[in-house]
Amino acid sequence: MKQPNIIFVLMDDLGKEWISCYGATDIETPNIDRLASGGIRFENTYSMPQCTPSRMCLLTGQYPYRNGWINHWDVPRWGAGARYDVDAYPCNLGLMMRDAGYATAAAGKWQINDYRVEPDAMDKAGFDDWCMWTGGEGQNPPSDERYWNPYIITKDQPAQTYHGAFGPDMFSDFVIDFARSHKEDDSPFFIYYPMVLTHTPFTTTPREPDAATDVDKHKAMVRYTDFLLGRLAEALDEMGIRENTLLIFSSDNGTTPLMAGHIGTRSIPGGKAQTIEPGVNIPFIANWPGTIPAGRVSEALVDFTDAIPTFADLARQPIPGKDQVDGSSIAPYLRGEESCTHRDWILAMGGQNNAKVSNRGVENEWYFRDRVVRDERYKLYIGTDRKPQKLIDLKVDPEEKTDITGTEDEAALASRRKFEALIPGWPKRDPDPIYCTPQPPRPWDIPVTVESIVWKKGNKDVDI
Repeated sequence: MKQPNIIFVLMDDLGKEWISCYGATDIETPNIDRLASGGIRFENTYSMPQCTPSRMCLLTGQYPYRNGWINHWDVPRWGAGARYDVDAYPCNLGLMMRDAGYATAAAGKWQINDYRVEPDAMDKAGFDDWCMWTGGEGQNPPSDERYWNPYIITKDQPAQTYHGAFGPDMFSDFVIDFARSHKEDDSPFFIYYPMVLTHTPFTTTPREPDAATDVDKHKAMVRYTDFLLGRLAEALDEMGIRENTLLIFSSDNGTTPLMAGHIGTRSIPGGKAQTIEPGVNIPFIANWPGTIPAGRVSEALVDFTDAIPTFADLARQPIPGKDQVDGSSIAPYLRGEESCTHRDWILAMGGQNNAKVSNRGVENEWYFRDRVVRDERYKLYIGTDRKPQKLIDLKVDPEEKTDITGTEDEAALASRRKFEALIPGWPKRDPDPIYCTPQPPRPWDIPVTVESIVWKKGNKDVDI
């Protein structure tokens, strides 16, 4: 079987309560729904509750208690020496796919390197081409813009403001153009597409320029995400490569707590930065026409550490440092060869942002971060004292209101014993992020050049 093209789309801060195929009643997302109806919609997929821990989990195949990124850390803004150093990890997603013969690209939000300090960070991470929002850079206000007049760096152009552009359109154009340029190559392509949508600040979009309130803008941003997904799927169809392209759609964590959506009559406040289900049980849809059976809804257990083993399996590539990668491949499940995934539990950790900056860099406030572990039905909360806090039966209590610790139900007890058996195997002290040593000049000590150019959409200039 030919190696498939792979596109991994990662939304920023959007939970299931804002996607209609997951039951959302406040909005319609028809293009995402079509991806789900043509593939598999997963119900039990875990990310981490915050942005950078999720991204590092995805890129390294390791849980935060192993890779050190337990808290959110906005590297371009806060610096302090923390960064994604590919040499520090046994496996790296981009490098692995490049080594497997894939043409590789990334577009959107990176956040885990400062391009002023490391302009070649994307290449070192394994990407042949890129179009990235820099992230908000310390002492450089134009870099805060990811939507209108975005501040973007590409392989061929230094970071600069693109007046008159809408950032999500630039990333979408880049992804489609990269796929088109490689559609007839003998080698496949891999695209990591971490969208900037739907993260705050709330904004208008080209399709809804008159949205006024935060709620209206949030809905407009969700609908624009859906529009861009439809545009990508349509482009793949037009290229004639849809049946050899695995398209995965997910999110880095739940929605901002500033928004509440509805599933049926149930109101669900955004769970970002919390280990409740709306914070870490995120949308996950896999679509691959002709290979993934259509119309499936799966209770199978999946989390972000599974990405590297899965893509290695599909690429027929050995996993570097396999014994230090925490996940397992779901490729046989996607292909319909196996009826379940190889997971007895999934894990998320690090609710709330409790880190500090010292002359040593970023330090976790607690030696052992809070975490949750669950199977198809039961979920155990574990505190910073390494002790179980509460046990939840998610089947009967989806809002997690009732602690069933003390139950005599044998199924619940079996799950609890399984979860508690994991605790001795976790490090006594969770590590801090790996630092660059010696530390390079701090970003705010490096002169910033703010430039602007005309944004080109296709062959047509956009007026500024």
